[in-house]
Amino acid sequence: MSDSVKITVRPNGPLRVEGPIVLTDADGKEWDLTGKPAVSLCRCGASEKRPFCDGSHAGTGIEPLMFTAERDETALLCGCKDTGDPPFCDGSHLLL
Repeated sequence: MSDSVKITVRPNGPLRVEGPIVLTDADGKEWDLTGKPAVSLCRCGASEKRPFCDGSHAGTGIEPLMFTAERDETALLCGCKDTGDPPFCDGSHLLL
């Protein structure tokens, strides 16, 4: 099993994350991902199961955003679409 993480931006859909990850909420609580080799994270904000995708993006017209990680470090990816530094979070959601 590979220790690397692969993130695929699905066209007009979620971020597909494959590999060993720890997913926490803003309070530091971890989601139990036992037995899940991959998860799909919502990008459109319409999912009722956020941070996970539930297919609600259908018809929203969101466009894919491609990027290549240039460094091996922890980074926050934007989920609100208001960032000035896509695909990274710059805190713009705090002003919504």
